[in-house]
Formats: sequence, C-alpha cells, structure tokens
Amino acid sequence: MGSYLALTDSDRREMLDALGISAVDELFSQIPEQVKIKELDIPAGLSEMELYRKFSGFAAENRIFPFIFRGAGAYRHYIPAAVKRITSNETFITAYTPYQAEISQGILQSIFEYQSMICELTGMDVSNASVYDGASAAAEAMNMCRDRNKDAVFVSAYAHPQVIETIRTYCMGYGIPVTIVPKGDDGRCDRKALEKLLTASTGAGKKPAGFYIQNPNFYGLIEDVPAFAEITNKAGALLVAGVNPISLGLLESPGALGADIAVGEGQPLGLPLAFGGPYLGFMACKTPLMRRLPGRIIGETTDSRGERAFVLTLQAREQHIRREKASSNICSNQAHCALTAAVYLAVMGPQGLAEAARQCHSKAVYAAGKISELPGYSLVYSGDFFHEFVTHCPDTAKALELLEKHGILGAYPLSEKELLWCFTEVNTKDEIDELVKILREGK
Repeated sequence: MGSYLALTDSDRREMLDALGISAVDELFSQIPEQVKIKELDIPAGLSEMELYRKFSGFAAENRIFPFIFRGAGAYRHYIPAAVKRITSNETFITAYTPYQAEISQGILQSIFEYQSMICELTGMDVSNASVYDGASAAAEAMNMCRDRNKDAVFVSAYAHPQVIETIRTYCMGYGIPVTIVPKGDDGRCDRKALEKLLTASTGAGKKPAGFYIQNPNFYGLIEDVPAFAEITNKAGALLVAGVNPISLGLLESPGALGADIAVGEGQPLGLPLAFGGPYLGFMACKTPLMRRLPGRIIGETTDSRGERAFVLTLQAREQHIRREKASSNICSNQAHCALTAAVYLAVMGPQGLAEAARQCHSKAVYAAGKISELPGYSLVYSGDFFHEFVTHCPDTAKALELLEKHGILGAYPLSEKELLWCFTEVNTKDEIDELVKILREGK
C-alpha cells in the first residue's frame, strides 16, 4: 500500500512550515481528545486485499440496533423502495451544483423541484439548493439576519445543543455577540426573558438582528412560534425557525406562524441514519430576504426557442468574489441528498407525509402514557409534544444497558435521571409494549 501514499515527509514538513505549525495534530486541536483515534492496529506491509479485510473487521464492530427509540436530531423513518431506486440512477450521482446549465438541465430541474417542495413545506417564498446540514443552515440563517445596524444574535436554550455550538462558531468568526435565551420552567423558551434581553441589547447599543427558535424544541415540546415572532419583529429583528420537516405534515408551517426564515435538517426526508451522514440542511425565506440566502438558487426560465429551461439564478456570492466580501462560506450543496428529499416528498405526497407525522405523534403519545406508568418514570414536562418527550428515570445508565442487552437502542440520556425518548412511524405497538415490559421487569 506504500505506493498509494503520495506525500513524503519533506512534503508534509513544507506544508506545516507554510501553515506556521509544528505538527499535523495541531490541525485537529479543536476536536475533543476523547473522540480521536490515536492509532489503528494495522501491521506494516499489508497488501491491498489484506488491508481491505482488516478494515472490514473494524466495520464489523459497529452495532446496528434493530429497534431504535432515540432521536435527538437524527431520526429513523420508513423510506419507500422507490426513493433509493430512483436516486440510484447514475445520471443523478453527484453532490455538486452544475455550472454548465445548457447540458445539465436534468440536475437543475431536480434541484428546482426540491426548492419548490421546501417552499411548499415551510410556507416560504424562496429556497436555496440546500447546504451541508441542519446546524450549518441555522448558523447561515443567523448570518442572514445581520445588516449594518444590527449585529446581536439570540438563540433559544432549548435548541439542539450542537446547533447552538455551530451558531456560536460561525458568529465567533464574524465577531457577532450570541445571547442564549434561558429555559422556562415548562420546558419551553422563556418569552419574558427574550423581551428583556432584546430591550437590554438595544439599550447597550447592540441592536438585535435575529432570534433562533426550534420547533419542536430539543425536548420535543411545541413552542409558541407566533408569540415569539411578534416579540422578535417588534424589536426590529428577524425570526428564524428551526423545524423538523416530518412534523410539518401535521403542524402549521413556520411561514404561516410568522417566521421570516425556516431552516432544518433534511435527514428525515428519505435519508437513512447512515452513522451520521451525509445529510443536508434546508433553508427557505420570505422574498425580501432572497438575496441574502447563501449557496445556490435554481430558477426557471425559457430558452431561445421559448421552451422551459433551468438556470443558476443566484450563485456569485462566495467563491466568485473576494473572501473578505463574501457573506457565506457555502460553495457547494448537497445535491444528491436534496434529490433524495425531493423524491421522498414526491413519493409520499401530502397525504403520506401527513400520515407519517400522525403516526409519529400517536405512537409517541401511546408510549409516553405506558412509560409513565412504570415505577420511577414520569413525564418531566406536561406540554404538547410531537414525537419526542422527556421522562424521569431512576438510573439512565442502568436502563439503557438493560435495553441494549435486548437489541434496543434506548432514549438519549440528558442526565443521570432524565431520558429523551423518540418514536416514529416505524415503531410498532408490540415493540413499545415489549420496551415497557423489559423496563418493568428489569431483566
């Protein structure tokens, strides 16, 4: 395998010197030590076939659970067979936006259809061609809220923790202050606290630019988006709503609830869990904000013969201009993931999506009732939820270890005494009953 390693030690040294660092490890200093793999147990001098077998052995150590009751940002849904069959067509296998529009009409049309569906789903006017993932979509949306006189960003403490960290990372690079709006006692964002923070920010000379609210929030509860829209807009800021796309088969769209920008993780739309990716982030907004959308927007027009055609309507905002003038660092899009989402939505249709959402909710309600009957288990919050909820638990580590012995990936542990459960349309009543039985018997 040595012949496949193109770089020599001197090549690496030259690159490190150019970067002004002494070791390769410094490039990854931001990655937590506990998730780094120090070295792999690979003997020297293996042939390609031997190396393949070695890594196949590593892959075999991954455990795939047949029963999953965990969400927390990545969700297991049923994917119709037609979705994979259509998206596996070799003409669609690309993750990049085409530049030669005259010979790329098929790909451009598929992205245009995706954008149209995202607009219909979110109740917004314009969508881009997708971004890397839901967290980067949220961060890019907060950047969209900025202008010359507004530079303060506010984020609900009940948003996904990784989304909050991504927003902070993006804003740090721009020098934008980020304020976390505290949690309310009912498991939802504190409206009065937001009003005070927005007022205090204005008084301190930091005019509010935007507020990010996740609905349903990280604990699965439904937020009062219209109330937050009113508070935010009154302060002269924009409301960014992070949404679960499947929930929109049942809940009102963020556009109808008063949001200015809608973002989210598109993984539930036909993409498997796949050990964490690749996924896609969807973004949509009202017309006045169209030119602030990062990435690509595919538009419909007519060609020289008057026939329907598709073009890259807006694109020259990142790599085509000087870096210091760019409003975003998004230079690509998740075209194949976006195509998958579009095919999934087309196959499911409005009724299918609504049915999936109804089943998610009804099974979660049923499970919440059954789990709450167990000794030591009860709902932490009483508010309305979609398909996730939090319960007390006598010992989360012990409960999850017990479930794992039975081939069940249990809830996401929030603490030693709290679990975040998730139920989707793929979880059957029998599976839920078996889950409750195992927890009750403790063996």
